[in-house]
Amino acid sequence: MSTAQQEEAILRKLWQAVVNYDEDAAVEAAKEVLEQGMDINRAVFQGLGAGMEEVGRLYELQEYFVPEMLMCSETLYAGLEILRPHMQAPQGGQKGRIIIGVVEGDIHDIGKNIVKTMLEVAGFEVYDLGRDVPLEKFLSEYLRLNADLICISAMMTTTMVGIRKAIRMIKKHYPKAKIMIGGAPVNEEYARRYNADSYAENAFDALQQAQKIIQTVYIVKGEDLDD
Repeated sequence: MSTAQQEEAILRKLWQAVVNYDEDAAVEAAKEVLEQGMDINRAVFQGLGAGMEEVGRLYELQEYFVPEMLMCSETLYAGLEILRPHMQAPQGGQKGRIIIGVVEGDIHDIGKNIVKTMLEVAGFEVYDLGRDVPLEKFLSEYLRLNADLICISAMMTTTMVGIRKAIRMIKKHYPKAKIMIGGAPVNEEYARRYNADSYAENAFDALQQAQKIIQTVYIVKGEDLDD
């Protein structure tokens, strides 16, 4: 078994591989995870996932751009290809259908893509509506897919009004629909004010919030998440 110090070093290697878009390093570090008998979920979320969080931060600071983001994503998936077959789905991750998208008028989807990746890795069934999504599409896809959770984001103050409109539209027709919001200009107070069920500060928070919401949804349905 690996020591705590060895594990921290491997997590750092995974993190650096993603940030430096070094696929070979990601694969090598992922193999070390298996050789050392590390917790796979920890390696994915605290290593690869944390690296992608840093990439998102660098993108927001305009130190990274779309080409770097794409290479970092490819690196993350190179590591995941090694680790994913050995993962155990976290509680709440074996069931749950989620739709996710960026509101109309907003083309900034990097944060949304990171959240999507985290949700998929955790075992959720994720339907990505993309960016610049018409408000009506959130409602129509919620109905078509019989989704358990709707995730809506905005990255600009000029488009965050779309979140409010989408929530009102969905809740008017389906008050029990579960909605989680996120993005740079929104916060927990905004979520409460406009009746969102949850606010996620970052991708890790989004995953934890989604797990809680999905668990509640299936308890209400009287179904076992582990079936």
